[in-house]
Amino acid sequence: MKITLKSRGEISLMAEAGRILATAHEEMRKAIRPGISTYELDQIGEKTMRSMGGNPACLGYEGYPAAVCISVNDEVVHGIPKKERILAEGDVVSLDTVVEYQGYHCDSARSYGVGQISPEAERLLRVTKESFFEGLKMCIPGNHIGDISRAVFDCVTRNGYGSVRALTGHGIGTSMHEEPNVPNFPTFFKGPKLKPGMVICIEPMNNLGTYDVNFSDDGWTVTTADGEISAHYENTVLITKNSPVILSRADGIEL
Repeated sequence: MKITLKSRGEISLMAEAGRILATAHEEMRKAIRPGISTYELDQIGEKTMRSMGGNPACLGYEGYPAAVCISVNDEVVHGIPKKERILAEGDVVSLDTVVEYQGYHCDSARSYGVGQISPEAERLLRVTKESFFEGLKMCIPGNHIGDISRAVFDCVTRNGYGSVRALTGHGIGTSMHEEPNVPNFPTFFKGPKLKPGMVICIEPMNNLGTYDVNFSDDGWTVTTADGEISAHYENTVLITKNSPVILSRADGIEL
């Protein structure tokens, strides 16, 4: 396993990618409403990235046909935007995308309610975000990836939700996906020790019901096995000698 530690210059480029990414997320968030298509949201995201000098890294990645993965309700991740997929009142929509800037990547995901959503859905969104921040607390040099995994998992399961195990977070840098894997559940191994300069993506994917998922025939979309809703929250995180730094953010935009 080769984990690359990033230099100050590399971190600066990833932070700029993160600023572009956060702005694209914000523009998509503002557009979410009943009646909009997932295709329109994807177009907003791509246009914003390109207008700021970033490239939509998901577009064409292993054949993926859009700039943003947009997943609705029981779709966990990697939903494909479509003109005919229209958001309705009460839906939960997740936006997951990556910006490439001068050879470096930044990745994040957000989940939102469309109009008025159920109390159960509101709580799932809240806990999913909380579980990321529980994992973030473990991002201290000397801890292990497994400490992050355990913190995320404990938050999710004590709230009665299913923490998806078929997919994980990951390292990131010149490639969208690098070592190490960052599971949202404990494993038999502690995983690599955290060191300053490591950059990882922590991304809880939580289901209202079972953690089991199905892989769709389109080759991309992952859905909950029981048809219950799912939520996704992710940020790109830099390990420093002090507190961790979230790179996928922009001034004035709430995480």
